[in-house]
Order: sequence, then structure tokens, then C-alpha cells
Amino acid sequence: MPEALATRRAELARAERQKRLNPGDPGRVEHASQLRRDYAAEKLAEYVVKVVAQAPPLTPAQRDRIAALLRSGVAGGDLE
Repeated sequence: MPEALATRRAELARAERQKRLNPGDPGRVEHASQLRRDYAAEKLAEYVVKVVAQAPPLTPAQRDRIAALLRSGVAGGDLE
């Protein structure tokens, strides 16, 4: 596991533990939610780096489409 991803995972584990110990603290709940988003983004970034390194060069239109998918957050890739 890359170091950045391992660090995010450890931070998330600590935040989740604190959230369980203090379930009524909305600050801890929000902090854990933010760290979950950060961890998911880091995992996605690591995957993208791996895939891009193995793929042939993309055309500008292909890069634009992939960027649009990430910006939209649309499930299943339906941009229409």
C-alpha cells in the first residue's frame, strides 16, 4: 500500500475509533466523514495513476470525457 494511502487509512481508523467513543459529538462525526472522503479520493487517485501508466495515450476528447465523469459524480458514466 502506498505511503499516502496508508497514512489516510490510519487517520480514518483513529477518527472512527474516536467517533465510536463519542457518538454524540457532531464534530467527530463530521471529521470521520471527511476522512472517509479523503481516503476514498486517495484510493481513486492511486488507481488512476496505475491505470494511466498502463494505458496507451488518450486523445483530448477521451481525457475530457473522463474528467467530466469525475466532475459530475454520475454513477454508471451516464453523462447524457
